[in-house]
Amino acid sequence: MNERAQTQLFFRVGKLKRLLRSGWLRHKIPEPESVADHSFRTVFMAMVLGDTLDVDSSKLIRMAVVHDLAEVMAGDITPHDGITREEKREKEEEGLRELLLDISNKEQILNLWMEYEKGESKEAKILREIDKLEMAITAVEYQKMSPEKDLYEFIKEADLKIKTPEIRLILKEMKTINAL
Repeated sequence: MNERAQTQLFFRVGKLKRLLRSGWLRHKIPEPESVADHSFRTVFMAMVLGDTLDVDSSKLIRMAVVHDLAEVMAGDITPHDGITREEKREKEEEGLRELLLDISNKEQILNLWMEYEKGESKEAKILREIDKLEMAITAVEYQKMSPEKDLYEFIKEADLKIKTPEIRLILKEMKTINAL
């Protein structure tokens, strides 16, 4: 990959810093987080929790870095957008393939993203739960900033999806601290 292609890729990936998360926009949260904001904390949480769980921490962190990368091309699609899960995955995969077209390790990145999407490996299952925990923490933060909003659906979704005992304990502690 030449320097021009790398530079173009880095600019394109930077779009995630400006792509606001759709769920928070739907709830009219003032100054909602970007996809990059969400991804950063998700990566950090994966780094902290990875060593305490029975997973390949390095793989978990790399997977966290790429888990929302397809949104550069596809946008932040949510279940409220009227698109099936399969249509979403196809659109994101097509976009990710286009985004990574000119880089030498595209298959490695694409494979990590696909593994996350399938949700079958230990790392993918754990990361999906970390992703939901991050969403719930953000919901609590926004709920405090905008008490008139009802953001409980995000905490409820995390509560339904998080099964790993260590991650459930963090969710429980979050609820206790914030009296949810």
